[in-house]
Amino acid sequence: MFGGLFTFSYLCRRFDNIKASVSGKRSMMESIDDKQLTAQVQDTKTRRRAFEQAVRQYSEQLYWQVRRIVLTHEDSNDVVQNAFLKAWNSLDSFHGESKFLTWLSRIAINEALDFKRRQKLRSTLSTDDDDMQAVARQLEADRYFDGDEVEAQLQAAIDQLPDVQRTVFQLRYYDEMKYSEISHITGTSEGALKASYHIAVKKITEFFKHTD
Repeated sequence: MFGGLFTFSYLCRRFDNIKASVSGKRSMMESIDDKQLTAQVQDTKTRRRAFEQAVRQYSEQLYWQVRRIVLTHEDSNDVVQNAFLKAWNSLDSFHGESKFLTWLSRIAINEALDFKRRQKLRSTLSTDDDDMQAVARQLEADRYFDGDEVEAQLQAAIDQLPDVQRTVFQLRYYDEMKYSEISHITGTSEGALKASYHIAVKKITEFFKHTD
């Protein structure tokens, strides 16, 4: 149904420019009438066209949210496609309590976290240090990764955080998202998210102190 819309090759750009890229896309998204889109996806007469519009408008932002969790380009494509398909099949459960993009982000991020859990279950690595080095090597081997060694180590450190800490750090640091929006995505209170963010920052800072 949406096969022609899932074209993500144009998204492959410098991985160390993620923050600037997403920030620029947010400026464009501010002109989108999310309320109108929400109304249209809830109306069976306009649902399909509205959803296709959402795919075009939100694909890149969701791609980067997923990419920072699953890390590789090919896996990110698969996860985002699965997220959109799940969202389409679950539209009847969307009642407009949050922004439509926030609802899509929740689905995409949960899909990405589930993918990581399955991936870790298949992993034969035994220690955290091994995990970090393996993640860094995985990134550096990805032909779409154009960051340097520091960026690879940063992503490896983030990858070791518990799910909530990793999610809140990425959405705050890269997307500059408000805690209220992150709360809708994660189902976690704003107070707990703030605490998780500061713990994540501390852990990442400690990681780089030990690698100096």
